[in-house]
Amino acid sequence: MIYLVIGIIALVVIIVIVAKNSDFTGTIFEPEYKRVGRYGETIASNIIRQVLREDDYLFTNVSISYEGKPTELDNVVVNKYGVFIIEVKNYTGFIVGDEDDYEWQKYKKTDAGNTYEKTVKNPIKQVKRQIYILAHYLDYYETRVWVNGYAMLLHGNSPVESAYILNSMADIDLTIHTPGRNYLAANTVEKIKQLLY
Repeated sequence: MIYLVIGIIALVVIIVIVAKNSDFTGTIFEPEYKRVGRYGETIASNIIRQVLREDDYLFTNVSISYEGKPTELDNVVVNKYGVFIIEVKNYTGFIVGDEDDYEWQKYKKTDAGNTYEKTVKNPIKQVKRQIYILAHYLDYYETRVWVNGYAMLLHGNSPVESAYILNSMADIDLTIHTPGRNYLAANTVEKIKQLLY
């Protein structure tokens, strides 16, 4: 009995040490869909970093709230061209839906030939909500700027053609480096950076 107790304590200590020293801290007991989502966000952030220029700033997993409406922004790029949200989805399978649908249907076929259906968030709707919250959050702190938002489906399986969908690294580069409504002054960029840290 004493050996069983010592064994259990040793196992718990090993799990804690591994969790604290791992890049995947906190994911040991997460459901698979959360691990897949986190992995997708890491891939997307690395893709975005490849197109960043000297005066571009990338913020990941930004949690903000406006009037009791919380949101987490996967990626926010800030530069002289503006503020850009890039929401990431690591959806696999065949997806069906329209741009204005609240949810989409995802169909995935297993190796055994079974097809499973699951309801997933429409990232376009999600990013429109995020644009609203971030724009009002910045405005609350006296930083009125135009906020742009996009969704990136890592498997390129968006069911719609939309100006809100980024399909490639070239799309990201063009989106965040094209002059838009107006340039942001250096002090405005600096203030936004402080608000997103």
